[in-house]
Amino acid sequence: APSLFSPVKIEAETGGNFAIPIGLPVSGSTHSIANRHVLKVKMFNKDQLNEIFNLADTFRTCVKKERPIDHILKGKVMASVFYEVSTRTACSFAAAMLRLGGRVISSDETSSSNKKGETIEDSVQVLSSYTDVVVLRHPTPGAVDRAAQSCKRPVINAGDGVGEHPTQALLDVYTIREEIGTVNGLTITMVGDLKHGRTVHSLAKILTKYNVNLRYVSPKELRMPDEVKDYVSSKGIQQDEFMSLEDALPDTDVLYMTRVQKERFSDLEEYERTKGRYVLNAHIMTKAKRKMAVLHPLPRVSEISVEVDSDPRAAYFRQAENGMYVRMALLAMVLGKC
Repeated sequence: APSLFSPVKIEAETGGNFAIPIGLPVSGSTHSIANRHVLKVKMFNKDQLNEIFNLADTFRTCVKKERPIDHILKGKVMASVFYEVSTRTACSFAAAMLRLGGRVISSDETSSSNKKGETIEDSVQVLSSYTDVVVLRHPTPGAVDRAAQSCKRPVINAGDGVGEHPTQALLDVYTIREEIGTVNGLTITMVGDLKHGRTVHSLAKILTKYNVNLRYVSPKELRMPDEVKDYVSSKGIQQDEFMSLEDALPDTDVLYMTRVQKERFSDLEEYERTKGRYVLNAHIMTKAKRKMAVLHPLPRVSEISVEVDSDPRAAYFRQAENGMYVRMALLAMVLGKC
């Protein structure tokens, strides 16, 4: 079987060597995710996570060193289908595909036949006949799963309402690993709208693959759903709930801030009551560990003061960049090229 890596070694800036993927299918892997839907984080085992992260490392180095990797997905086409607005997820998926030599076609709610009454299942089935992989975001939980059932190409869930966001969870764990050096043994604190936040739902679940302690900081009305807490508890992970960010912060290794999502509220008065409850500023950061990381799936509104951006512990913009490398790795693996 062809090898994943070329035999030619390139000297990296760190003094080590890395190998450039040659973009050929690899057979015989017991952890392959080739041609599989990516719908929920539960699908991944620890070995698959390590393979994704190691490949993301390689692609990041190739991009930084300007090594050619645009042969890997040459001839492949990705459908980018977003029924909800997106900046980072849509653009990072598109950039990931383009950097690997693939192409992208796009559809959204304004241009889709959804306006004519076409179901999401029919739309995705048609788009899959033009492409090799479909990246889909939809405001209704479970809609991406339903669309995948009738799709003959791999479907990657780019967010389904208040349900899950598996690729965000992948890049979050990758960022934790890069910032802290490990995931095991950490106390990870999630703050804000934990009820509606699909990012924290997926992150809490994927972190059960590691030895961590989870803390949740939110108003009572925006607590982490019982379904998520029950799943995490079933995996033997300690969970603690706090009302105060200051109380949870001193022992925190990773602080995961989220915005209160106005678009998820049917009662705007409830939104106004909760939107400014937790704000991270330079003063509060003085209570944090010297070695820790602040993450945020973005966009932020007012929950992280811009004065925190210059703090070396602020990792959220590096986190966004990491999303491209992780999605490059995921696309290459799902399409059977790495």
